Amino acid sequence: MIVMGIDPGVAITGCAVVSEKNGKQTLLYSHAVITLPRDTLQKRLSTIYREITEILLIHRPDIAVLENLFFNTNAKTAFLVGQSRGVIQLALFQNNIGVTEYTPLQVKMAMTGYGRADKNQIQILVKQILKLPEILSPDDVADAAAIALTHCFSYKMKSNINDRLS
Repeated sequence: MIVMGIDPGVAITGCAVVSEKNGKQTLLYSHAVITLPRDTLQKRLSTIYREITEILLIHRPDIAVLENLFFNTNAKTAFLVGQSRGVIQLALFQNNIGVTEYTPLQVKMAMTGYGRADKNQIQILVKQILKLPEILSPDDVADAAAIALTHCFSYKMKSNINDRLS
């Protein structure tokens, strides 16, 4: 199974493509889609759409996984991230890639078993699980890898449960 984790944002969208085979996860590709603040919103969204589409065409993931949108303080940030998510969802739909979402709490629980784990703890685990020489950078890319790994772990658990029920 090939999973593409995406951490949506207008300034930086983190992407990580992870392969899951026989219980082993391997990082196939990681990238930060970076847009320039001086560009118009339309140009920034176009950049996100174009780069996500290119990654989809090259790596052909079986599923894409997004971090679920949750903002409790800054409505403007939530609105911008929502627009980024919209162009990402469009790219996924146009390329026939299914999508699922996980909340930050679900990612923390899947990665550490602790819902209040900090970013550094998650980044260290991503590095260890994927056997990387260093922590992924920027944070958005590490977050995307953690989201992809969360799906790998959740999918495996669901498959095991379904096998036992069969």
